[in-house]
Amino acid sequence: MNHYAYHFYEMTQLAMAPARALSDLTRATFKNPLNPMSYTAIGRNLAASAELFERMTRRYGKPAFGIDRTFVNGEEVEVEQEIVWVRPFCQLIHFRRHLPHNAPRRHRLLIVAPMSGHYATLLRGTVETLLPTHDVYITDWIDARMVPLSIGRFDLDDYVDYVIGMCEFLDVAGGAPLHILAVCQPSVPVLAAMARMESEKSPHVPASMTLMGGPIDTRRSPTEVNKLAEKRGSQWFRRNCIHIAPFPYPGAGREVYPGFLQLSGFMAMNFDRHVSAHLEMFNHLIKGDGDSAEKHREFYDEYLAVMDLTAEFYLQTIDTVFVHHQLPRGEMQHRGQPVDLCAIRRVGLMTVEGEKDDISGVGQTEAAQDLCVNIPDELRMHHLQKDVGHYGVFNGSRFRKEIAPRICAFHASVEARLDDAPDARSAQVSRGPTPTPATAPEERATLRA
Repeated sequence: MNHYAYHFYEMTQLAMAPARALSDLTRATFKNPLNPMSYTAIGRNLAASAELFERMTRRYGKPAFGIDRTFVNGEEVEVEQEIVWVRPFCQLIHFRRHLPHNAPRRHRLLIVAPMSGHYATLLRGTVETLLPTHDVYITDWIDARMVPLSIGRFDLDDYVDYVIGMCEFLDVAGGAPLHILAVCQPSVPVLAAMARMESEKSPHVPASMTLMGGPIDTRRSPTEVNKLAEKRGSQWFRRNCIHIAPFPYPGAGREVYPGFLQLSGFMAMNFDRHVSAHLEMFNHLIKGDGDSAEKHREFYDEYLAVMDLTAEFYLQTIDTVFVHHQLPRGEMQHRGQPVDLCAIRRVGLMTVEGEKDDISGVGQTEAAQDLCVNIPDELRMHHLQKDVGHYGVFNGSRFRKEIAPRICAFHASVEARLDDAPDARSAQVSRGPTPTPATAPEERATLRA
């Protein structure tokens, strides 16, 4: 474990501050319309170079969702962002739509965002696309370096507890049937959470789960990421990837997997593409193509904003998912109890994959269909999206035009089946005392000291 590498990173950031300030000044000077040099090739080159330098060396803060309106049935409605559930490492955001009182309220959706280095705002496009048809909630994971060490640990078992707690909270709150959607990394803990809820005969299981580009079984079509994890083993990652969060962060002293390490790994996988993108932006700035340059800024403002993960969560995920493949082998446990995928009977299952996904290979997510043998055929769907990579599975034009409509259709078919057989789900469980939103999820999400 590197005790001081994070400190060196912080020192480098501070050391670069004067250079970034000079770059800002240079950019402002040579973009000022009152400066004759701003109209020359030299001036435009200097301004573009200064902006690129500043953007490539700065630390990007947590972006905002910035979603305040959507269209429902062709009518524009206001959207209010509110936090409805809070725990030390996560808060649940509700995008409340101001609908007419007589409007039907169907398709409640819990989106479980990845806890893999980026903020939940990486799924802004996912939320925007599904808001017209769904009442959307999303997990907003907290940067580990911002959580005081005294709060305690957070590992993969806690993650599963959080998912169960949110499902219980939203089900008790009432309303239309709840669906859950997991993007990439959370596919495994969400599937595990459904298995544990079904094993315990919980009355609060969602109507369906949608797993998108997730590493359910990384032995299928292994990518370079999968091969590296299996080759190195979890001890290598502990020695080389775990750092101590430095002062003055609230989480100083906590062992973390830094976001800047995850980002460097992502960048290295497609280094040529990122270099080309920045060269294109440089040319756009010189030519005065403000719209193209702004699209570049928007993408990289999001992509370069990263958060830290707790070391115990990161290492347990590496060991469980990528090294030992415990879920597909039937060996995964949660709090000492087996994660039995055969117990899942009432929750519909949709899996989505991208043909060109270089993070989760084709077949890794679909493996859930083979493992959940007791889900009825009418509650299943698999979709392989042509010509998209990992990011395109949950964002972009093909997601909007091809994937999202299939998700909506799947949710509608599941709800139609519930309408046809309203007692089918409740007949499979013996309902115990109904928890209240104020107590039950908290009991589920209690962290180990």
